Amino acid sequence: MNAAAQLRAIAARAWRAVVWYAREVSGEARYEHYVERFAREHPGEEPLSERAYLRAREEHERLHPHTSCCC
Repeated sequence: MNAAAQLRAIAARAWRAVVWYAREVSGEARYEHYVERFAREHPGEEPLSERAYLRAREEHERLHPHTSCCC
């Protein structure tokens, strides 16, 4: 691998890390985490749709304004 290819690989890896971090901090990845955990804990069952999940989260946050939600 030449120097230019190595540099591109490093830049691509750094970009993926930045995107991952931004999604985690912003909460954009919450639904994906929910689906992964749901599949582990409830095999064979269907998880909520993303829309239903977001509605349930918003409802929980509305009813419990000073707590963090793990769902």
